[in-house]
Amino acid sequence: MGALKDLILIAIGSALVSNVVLSQFLGLCPFLGVSKKVETAAGMGGAVIFVITLASFVAGLIYRFILVPFDITYLQTIVFILVIAALVQFVEMFLKKFVVGLYEALGVYLPLITTNCAVLGVALNNVKYDYNILTGVVNGFATAVGFAIAIIILAGLREKMEFNDIPEPFKGMPIVLITAGLMAIAFCGFSGLL
Repeated sequence: MGALKDLILIAIGSALVSNVVLSQFLGLCPFLGVSKKVETAAGMGGAVIFVITLASFVAGLIYRFILVPFDITYLQTIVFILVIAALVQFVEMFLKKFVVGLYEALGVYLPLITTNCAVLGVALNNVKYDYNILTGVVNGFATAVGFAIAIIILAGLREKMEFNDIPEPFKGMPIVLITAGLMAIAFCGFSGLL
């Protein structure tokens, strides 16, 4: 029962308290670039959930059963980047074949998941905190869900802001950055900072 409680606490902490975008400021490029419409934001969130969860699992296996036994843990960053790049290619081929509309809507931001520092950050944090494979996968999944929550909320707010009378200097990216900052302040409430 204690192990399940720990997994739940890690999941809630990763998704809300230490939100990868709003608390750690990782993955801002797709967060700001793909959050214009809720549909594309949800698609990006789904792709990131898939990639981070699978990357956490595969990176955990490679780290535990190859890098540690052969004492080559100094290669972890390079290996994790290769794993992430392969997974993103898989997601890109799948979307191009079966979900063409979403593939075209995500555009250049889909390959950017490869260089999304949130994906690599999760894999490296799993090693840093010495998570076992199950805990690492739970952490990865919850972190990705937190990313999806944040990007979908921002997309919803951006859709609503299209109909607002915004002063000229704040139109476009300035108001998006202000909104993201206010979201970050709101998410700080989960950690008890306020």
